Amino acid sequence: MSRRVVIITELIAPYRVPVFNALARQCGIDLHVVFLAETDPTQRQWLVYKDEICFSCEVLPSWRRRVGKHNLLLNRGMDAALRRVSPDVIVCGGYNYVASWNSMRWARRNHVPFFLWVESTARDFRSNHALIESLKTRFLRGCDGFVVPGKSSFEYLNGYGVPEEIVFTAPNAVDTQFFETRTEMVRRNAAAHRPALGLPCRFFLFVGRLVVEKGVLDLLEAYGALAPEIREGIGLVFVGDGAAQSELRRRAAAITPGSVQLAGFVQREELAAFYALADALVFPTYTDPWGLVVNEAMACGLPVTCSSAAGCAADLVEDHWNGRVVCAGDIGQLASSMDELARDGELRSRMGERSRARILRYSPDAWAAGMAEAICSAKSRRLQQWADNLGVAALER
Repeated sequence: MSRRVVIITELIAPYRVPVFNALARQCGIDLHVVFLAETDPTQRQWLVYKDEICFSCEVLPSWRRRVGKHNLLLNRGMDAALRRVSPDVIVCGGYNYVASWNSMRWARRNHVPFFLWVESTARDFRSNHALIESLKTRFLRGCDGFVVPGKSSFEYLNGYGVPEEIVFTAPNAVDTQFFETRTEMVRRNAAAHRPALGLPCRFFLFVGRLVVEKGVLDLLEAYGALAPEIREGIGLVFVGDGAAQSELRRRAAAITPGSVQLAGFVQREELAAFYALADALVFPTYTDPWGLVVNEAMACGLPVTCSSAAGCAADLVEDHWNGRVVCAGDIGQLASSMDELARDGELRSRMGERSRARILRYSPDAWAAGMAEAICSAKSRRLQQWADNLGVAALER
């Protein structure tokens, strides 16, 4: 007998569609996804690949307002959507929307197990405001179980006193097969793709939003600190848009010799070509719950230099094995890693192959298996004892 499962998540993100498709294929899972919005035009430029969706879903009516860094998203129809589906289990992706609280209240009224899909880490930029912490703890106490993508989020929940036996791991994944296939195609005809994209013969690659908290200014400074003969032979390419774009362009103009290119935002199909032609991915973020660009780069066989602040670092990047893990904000470490990778082609190749081998364990099917394990563990609502302990642990933090 199949379990009717509702997953509640914010957007129709292209990197989520493959993992939801994989979960829908799991035996015994009847999946329905409730999206709080189709996209966020103020922050996201990606295409919505609706033709690739192979699971039941709906988008709730919504109203969005962004004030500075704060995102207010209000929805109508959550209770009605849950009533129509009548789920056996609810998995909610986050606690910072009114719809998340509505879904928890509905689960309580209807005695439906309620899981929280948590990607937060202790290194996230968070206000730690007393009111926010109080609300967060209250939400955590209302959950029957938790799903995390990896070690950093697991440790985050452990800090709130959540028992290990109700935390399940569904490893964050992208469509590794897509990126691997596209990479092989591009590399077979690199001589044509490189000039078509205007890329240098060799380059370090950054992919993500061009904002200060992603470490992009640090990356540019580290590139400028490389020896002139290194910069003559290898460039730096930024893929993405954001508030720091103008400042990056201004500072890059002062770096000579060297080649710094801002390619802007690119869609999934073209993005694979940037990975395929790069020497390495550099991801020096100050804060990131995970960093799926690291998954993508590893699927394309790249070594990765990643800050320890990225949620994925503890699971995906092993220092001196398939890349380098550096401290966020340490420009000297960043430059040293880039210098090492720029000079040693055999090291890049060896690390790249290790990346490709490791990321096989982080496939959509692996995510689906972890999520299905959590769903199948769900029973009637749990005893309150652990939740009471959670409140004590939060006060002691």
